[in-house]
Amino acid sequence: MSTLAHTMMTAARSADSGLASPGELDRYPYAEAPAVDRVGIPAWDGGDPELGRVGRRAAGSRGRGLHGQLVQQLGQMIVSGDLGADRPLVPEEIGQRFEVSRTVVRESLRVLEAKGLVSARPNVGTRVRPVSDWNLLDPDIIEWRAFGPQRDDQRRELSELRWTIEPLAARLAAGHGREDVQQRLADMVEIMGHAMAQGDALTFSRADSEFHSLLIQVAGNRMLEHLSGIVSAALQVSGSPVTGCDRPNETSLGHHGRICDALAAGDGTAAEVAMRQLLTVHPEVERVVPAPREH
Repeated sequence: MSTLAHTMMTAARSADSGLASPGELDRYPYAEAPAVDRVGIPAWDGGDPELGRVGRRAAGSRGRGLHGQLVQQLGQMIVSGDLGADRPLVPEEIGQRFEVSRTVVRESLRVLEAKGLVSARPNVGTRVRPVSDWNLLDPDIIEWRAFGPQRDDQRRELSELRWTIEPLAARLAAGHGREDVQQRLADMVEIMGHAMAQGDALTFSRADSEFHSLLIQVAGNRMLEHLSGIVSAALQVSGSPVTGCDRPNETSLGHHGRICDALAAGDGTAAEVAMRQLLTVHPEVERVVPAPREH
């Protein structure tokens, strides 16, 4: 096993036990396994008042502090429909409900406004905006939708977006024959192979995410490069067998290996075909975006 593979697998196991350092977690980000039966976010009115206290809701906060936890709470409630446009979001009420300061509430609402979830206007107050105004490519909103009532639509839309982005990125990346990048991609495939042999789904997922993000980043298209975070978010919240990346298996590993071989050979067509094969599990996915015409 390579040093990189050993390091990455060790870091993943440490993170799973809560022993990983912040640097390791930042380098190899991952999300919790999707919980289909996860308890929904409580409604704004009624219910147990203890559920509203941000400081006691550590799960899902990922160490963000009070400000980040409140953003997470309010974002989930908006996306799930528990907070709607029928009433304004009153900062004083939010502060009392979640037992946080006015400063924390104000900064949290500014973050949500930047994501397009709310708008603040004089004499109107802060209100939830319609879905059409949301920044649906924001990684936080992707996560909130994926674990909320819209989970099925979110995962389908992410799969369709990946089907649009990644085959093109694979074709373009074949024209950028950087040996260091090709070695890094090959390292990720090796890590996935070792992780699969040991039943280590966490390490497999991390290496898979890095593989796809790196591939997009070396495609030589800066607009595509900005979408690499979306692909990472899609991999982390997929939670259903929509693509060949969702479950560690020999077929998925083989497709990743063929993509690496095609890139090393500078064969853009082969790289694109291998990526389409990787992303296709169900026939309905394949019909989402037609194959590009040959010129």
